[in-house]
Amino acid sequence: MRVWHGLDEVEPEFGPSVVTIGNFDGVHRGHQEVLAHAKARAAELGGLPVVALTFDPHPMVVLRPDRAPAMLSEPEGRAELLGNHGADAVLILPFDKDVAGWSPEEFIERVLVGTLHAKAVVVGENFRFGHKAAGHVDTLVAAGATHGFQVEGLSLAGLSMTADGQPWSSTYIRGRIAEGDVEAAAEALGRPLRVTGVVVEGDKRGRELGFPTANIPADPQAAIPLDGVYAGWLTVLDPAEGAPAYPEPLPAAISVGSNPTFDGVDRRVESYVLDRDDLELYGARIAVDFVARLRGSQIRFDSIDELLVQMKADVDGARRILTGN
Repeated sequence: MRVWHGLDEVEPEFGPSVVTIGNFDGVHRGHQEVLAHAKARAAELGGLPVVALTFDPHPMVVLRPDRAPAMLSEPEGRAELLGNHGADAVLILPFDKDVAGWSPEEFIERVLVGTLHAKAVVVGENFRFGHKAAGHVDTLVAAGATHGFQVEGLSLAGLSMTADGQPWSSTYIRGRIAEGDVEAAAEALGRPLRVTGVVVEGDKRGRELGFPTANIPADPQAAIPLDGVYAGWLTVLDPAEGAPAYPEPLPAAISVGSNPTFDGVDRRVESYVLDRDDLELYGARIAVDFVARLRGSQIRFDSIDELLVQMKADVDGARRILTGN
């Protein structure tokens, strides 16, 4: 799969193509259905490649930074997910004030016509684009009649929904994550919520207590679950230089919070890989996948002994959920 990080990276000879456009944050089940529609349209048009166009950063970071949402995926991870669900190429368009100032017509001519040579465009019916969000599906339809591309605006009512009738959406998923309901988030995503980061040195208290943890700072721009303890999987994406590779996901008990028993301040994600104290993870880039919540907000324990009892219970709970033992 091709991944372009700007219009100038797209080969001049590329196209024609079918294009789908959106933030695609999380590439959740609703996004996956949009991609499936684009793939079907591409097949109808003779097997054209499907291009997923997304933005970095999220437009709200530029337009209304005080209202920018916590992100469910980073650009490279998002591109991989888009490829997994049908995109043949991903264009990550850098979003800045210049791009924000493009009129709908300029966006269409620069991106859809001049660069991707679109023969069809597939978007949600509520898609808006261009300066002050002036463009919409009807704008695309009118441009398509001039430039020779088809437009499909998908009705949200036609896409699958949650059990209580809500369309799958990134906003819905963020709400579940903020409540610590990682299982509902996983249902909407079609996979467990994933948080990534580089392992940093912590206070090393976990090692002293017999539960060494891999710690990554809680990125304030990422959607991190509510403070508490979870069961999940740790995957090493990029080992530290000179460290062994660990190719398989590792079962883990995961703590999210600031460690109140030791008067912690900085919020972080701490993962104890079950029954392992031999892992070399400092400096490694890891992914933490959240499967289930074991208990709620972090507790300040009165003694180390009380903390150890609870940690052992958490590890046992994670083991039962992840391995069935």
